[in-house]
Amino acid sequence: MTHEPENTAGRNTFYTLPGASDFPTTRWTLVVAAADPHRKEARSALASLCESYWYPLYAYVRRRGHFPDQAQDLTQEFFMRVLQGRYLDRADPEKGRFRAFILTSLKFFLADQGDRERAEKRGGGAILPLEFSSGEERYQREPSHDETPERIFERRWALAVLDRVVEKLRNECVQHGSPEHFDRLKVFLLGQSDAPYTVLAREMNTSEGALKVAIHRLRKRYRDLFRQEIADTVADPAEVESEIRHLAAVLTRK
Repeated sequence: MTHEPENTAGRNTFYTLPGASDFPTTRWTLVVAAADPHRKEARSALASLCESYWYPLYAYVRRRGHFPDQAQDLTQEFFMRVLQGRYLDRADPEKGRFRAFILTSLKFFLADQGDRERAEKRGGGAILPLEFSSGEERYQREPSHDETPERIFERRWALAVLDRVVEKLRNECVQHGSPEHFDRLKVFLLGQSDAPYTVLAREMNTSEGALKVAIHRLRKRYRDLFRQEIADTVADPAEVESEIRHLAAVLTRK
């Protein structure tokens, strides 16, 4: 049996991340339940998804040719309508994934000339606190070539999933009192660092063995959270692997 190395006495002790919990009711299931106005927890789950994944839809609207102010108004109006129960009759977990549902619903919304004409700028009374100013800054950094709205939506959706998972992982590390460890080690999550373990271990006042164990645990927890995030947006656990493959293909597509 192989034993994991331990920290030497007097050196910093790395946190131990919690194990992945079971996934009882996914947020996608709750989205369907959100059609019932009495299901407050369902509306809360839907609002959480909207806040996490608004930018891919904003980028889609912008790539469709709308000016920033128009895109902000349309995106906010769309989410307000979703939170009010519109389009949820189409939210059938047996027929797809949340990613497909939300984009299809947005297309219906944009195709409705009345919705477009009635879209009003929402100030302090907006239901969702969407950071449109930062969203437009991000959009200006998007590739300028003729990428389709659908492709920019899918790529930004995939990146939003990764961002959400990294943020969840960082929050766990903060709760365990080790935010500085996460900030130093997060570059190893996606293989973005070639820093020598020996040097980094010395800088972090720990042993090289303990550092390797910490990186291994961080990567494992990252994978667990990533699968959990995907599971929350698909109808059937059997679809998790295909959704992961799809998002990976989107990120590597030229």
